[in-house]
Amino acid sequence: MNQTLIVGIADCMVTDNPGCVLVTHALGSCIAVMIHDPVAMVGGLLHFMLPESTIDREKARNRPFMFADTGIPLLFHGAYAKGAEKRRLRVALAGGAQMLDDASLFNIGKRNCLAVRRILWKAGVMVHAEDVGGAASRTVHLEVGTGKVWLGGLGSSSRSELPAALPRKGGEDGLQHINCR
Repeated sequence: MNQTLIVGIADCMVTDNPGCVLVTHALGSCIAVMIHDPVAMVGGLLHFMLPESTIDREKARNRPFMFADTGIPLLFHGAYAKGAEKRRLRVALAGGAQMLDDASLFNIGKRNCLAVRRILWKAGVMVHAEDVGGAASRTVHLEVGTGKVWLGGLGSSSRSELPAALPRKGGEDGLQHINCR
């Protein structure tokens, strides 16, 4: 029997229990960063809201998972503490939609998307699957035992698996590059 653990907005959870499913709801402009080590059977999910903690250092100290630049390192270090290894991690992203900002004044979804890409690139971490951009809210599920990521829309009972990225032309790598639309 799977145990469902809900990850709230501006929160993070890492587990080495293969019977767990990590879930986060209402990913609008926020982004979920999901990591999975298939050997150590460690999974983690971060639901961050904003790209940079420099806008409010006090809030970043109290709620580091609210920001990409403080939350992503904590997610990875939490997984390493449970036996995950960077070279084995599979990374998936979801969210980054354009929400409640039709005039594109703030572009929070796009800025979040660019921030996560920059942070992972600097750390030498590849993104293996993604569903980012657009204008729809998402719910995601990460099965720790299998590493499968399931996507669903807000209020929808149906969901689909987020497929692994296809190799680029020429077979250079298995990355699916973020469009940040």
